[in-house]
Amino acid sequence: MESKVSRRLTQPTAPEVCTHIYAPRLRDFGAGFGYLTDINAAHLLMLHGTGLIPADTAATLARALVRIGQEGPDAVPLDPQREDAYFNYEARLMAVAGADAGGRLHVARSRNDILATQDRLRARDAVLGLLDTLADTRGVVLRQAVAHADTVMPGYTHLQAAQPITYGFYLAGVAQSMGRDMTRLRHALATLDACPLGAGALAGTAFPIDRAATARWLGFSGYVGNALDAVASRDFAWEILAAVTIATVTWGRVAQDLFVWATPEFGLIDFPDSVAGTSSIMPQKKNPVALEYLKGKGGHLLGLLTASLAALKGTHFTHSGDGSRETMRGFWEAMVEAQRCAEVLRLVLEHATPQPATMLNRARRDFSSATDLADMLVRDAGMSFREAHHVVGAVVREALDRHLPACEIDSTMVTRAALAHTGRTIALDAHVVAACLDPVHGVASRTAAGGPAPALVREQVETQSASLAADREAITAQRGAVAASRAALKQATEALAGAAH
Repeated sequence: MESKVSRRLTQPTAPEVCTHIYAPRLRDFGAGFGYLTDINAAHLLMLHGTGLIPADTAATLARALVRIGQEGPDAVPLDPQREDAYFNYEARLMAVAGADAGGRLHVARSRNDILATQDRLRARDAVLGLLDTLADTRGVVLRQAVAHADTVMPGYTHLQAAQPITYGFYLAGVAQSMGRDMTRLRHALATLDACPLGAGALAGTAFPIDRAATARWLGFSGYVGNALDAVASRDFAWEILAAVTIATVTWGRVAQDLFVWATPEFGLIDFPDSVAGTSSIMPQKKNPVALEYLKGKGGHLLGLLTASLAALKGTHFTHSGDGSRETMRGFWEAMVEAQRCAEVLRLVLEHATPQPATMLNRARRDFSSATDLADMLVRDAGMSFREAHHVVGAVVREALDRHLPACEIDSTMVTRAALAHTGRTIALDAHVVAACLDPVHGVASRTAAGGPAPALVREQVETQSASLAADREAITAQRGAVAASRAALKQATEALAGAAH
């Protein structure tokens, strides 16, 4: 038996090649079937429009494509001896349309530009879907930020109490980071907005094709200007993969915060039982499985990105199996995982319940207002900040030695420390010292741009909400344009199928 796809090959493909290379590729046939049908239809309409294919043959092919599309991927027999999705699809097309008509559709193109186009179409839909979920998730975070703009809690650096913030301020920061995730993904959509179809194997074609027409039918604003680059490059995918890796790593950091804050030792956050698991042996356990999922996925996607780029590194700048197929395997997995992560993150941040009393009590006792006390010495006692830093450090040390919480520091302790470390006696109002050590007052006083004062948090949310609305509008417009091009492609193909023959 000879090869099923080429008379150049006089032997059938080895079973090991079929089992280990071609058969695994065919498992993804269903995911790419609709895109391959669209590509075939767009190419057919272009060939018909340019007169490169007889009108009766074009109508026959259109009818076959309509039928194949209606029957779906399950009606296409898959044979690893035919190598890949395209040859299996073509075999079905030739069976439905006839060998002569079915064989004519491949004029002026190659599997190389077909695969490159299919990757862009599929990636575009995946990114638009992820952007929709991210927009919903960011909207949830912004609503929670407004609801908790006044919920004072300790802010942490190095996992040590740093300065008081609010839970709303924290969430506004998370939402702002998510806005950049969306910006990176939208930029990647702009990068992939060029159609490779018509590039052929790598050197274009001598047939007078209309690449602008196929690009338009498939919803692209134009075509890739260099045929070699069109089939050699998948950098749009690496840009997307890098963007979702950055995003999931950040979401894992947020999950790490919540993971710690939800422990009984911190007690700052609680979650409903619906997002938790339990133990098979310890009946008291309520395990944060959703947070652990988010914490781990950043590493998973980092591995997929690294594997993809590592597979690409040693390839030539042209089409090859490792450069265009092996490098993309992790991309599709990453898009599925990123979508799942965005949905789990939305669930987690929507249902995370801050514990205001515990948060405020912790902020009052844990010395996170020490910087406000130092700032007061700069303003009211004429000290340099470094001098004030030493004085307040001594006050904190005394309080720790005496087992006093921050809220029990008084003006006498500050005056004593100032005298010991500066040689000067200062007069401080007891009420002013107490106000400095009050985290509610401290948060409210931080009104410099970008600060945690509740009024500023609400302004931040308002600004971000406007940005989110603009993002949603742009995503909706792009999704609408893609849908319109698909509808027009389907209508034109069906019209050609109905032509007299």
